[in-house]
Amino acid sequence: MAIAPTVRRNVTPWASAALALTALLTTSCAGKHSDAPAPPKNSSATTPHGYVEGAKEAAEQQSRLLLNDPGTGDSRVLDLITGKVRSTAQVAGAEQLETDGRFGFFHTARGTHVLDSGAWTVDHGDHVHYYRAAIRDIGVLPAGADAQIRSDAAVTAATGKDGRTGLYDRTELEKGSISSIRTLPGPHTGAVIPYAEHLLALVERDGTAKVSAYDRAGRPVASPDAECDEPRGDAVTRRGVVLGCADGALVVGEKDGVLTADRIPYGRDVPAAERATAFRHRPGSDTLTAPAGDRAVWVLDVTDRAWKRVSTGPVVATGTAGEGSALLVLETDGALHGYDIDTGEEVARTEPLLTGSQRTGTSTSGSTIEVDRSRAYVNDPKGKRVYEIDYNDDLRVARTFDVDIEPHLMTETGR
Repeated sequence: MAIAPTVRRNVTPWASAALALTALLTTSCAGKHSDAPAPPKNSSATTPHGYVEGAKEAAEQQSRLLLNDPGTGDSRVLDLITGKVRSTAQVAGAEQLETDGRFGFFHTARGTHVLDSGAWTVDHGDHVHYYRAAIRDIGVLPAGADAQIRSDAAVTAATGKDGRTGLYDRTELEKGSISSIRTLPGPHTGAVIPYAEHLLALVERDGTAKVSAYDRAGRPVASPDAECDEPRGDAVTRRGVVLGCADGALVVGEKDGVLTADRIPYGRDVPAAERATAFRHRPGSDTLTAPAGDRAVWVLDVTDRAWKRVSTGPVVATGTAGEGSALLVLETDGALHGYDIDTGEEVARTEPLLTGSQRTGTSTSGSTIEVDRSRAYVNDPKGKRVYEIDYNDDLRVARTFDVDIEPHLMTETGR
């Protein structure tokens, strides 16, 4: 069911023109659903490059926000191109919401509900394809609230609290069904990560986690001789898989079919409470952020192999677009702050965006920052709204979406 949210805009003339063009392109789609492409006609013509059955290719990124209120179970998909909101199946008791760029994974004690957001990007390196399709509820994976799910184009790996990993055919998820491939024995520490046609994992041996690699059939293959003490947190970048370790980061990459490993140490002793354990980054960027205790943020430049610690106010959430953009920090004063990563100086801030007790520091759960190539998004659960921020224009609030649920959980797809 489509819901028309209240959208308050504050856009420049060029942005208005872009939105108008986008609306024209979107409304021109044929068929019962605007996201459903016309079926291909029988002809001898070659299938167009990038054609995906059941999807419509678009000229720009098709971003959508997945929203959930764990208390009521109400879930919504906010289409950032059209501004429309659609209701999806209720998922009560969700404790986490993850995405692999297309699918939303709602983690509950009874299993992980899978939602196809109908928006995704395929990056071929020298060019990119953007797609949109119908939103579909896929089903439930037998992975609980503590599961960690990671995907590539071929396989989705769901690692449970016990360290065992279920492998699923991602191409079947794209068709609307859940198909188990096999179970990877384990136990493994942290997530099992599909990368470069391998499965990367950490295995505890003599108190130290060592990198292990498997092929997609689950057979052990040659792995780099690398260790990671007290592993917490991971991220996949163009430069490789980043793993958070006690002494900094370990980057597992691939060159000519061979897995490699490089360390990026902090360069100093860092207390456990101030280590980077939860990485955030814009897909496609090699700049990662993570809280560094209560009043600072780590910025990791994977390309330059360097850490930067930026002092801030009390941290609720962090993010950055990378590549010279400001560090974005949502703080307990309810405002979004922008910091120059090189100097550490605050360069911009918004008015308070969070409602009620979230600004007092007594309740900050549920608010996060999602960053794409041109905008950032901040959810205000108590205020039942989502803010769109132009981070290239002094953190200007470009649009405000008023929704009909408390969006405690939020993630962005289509990137």
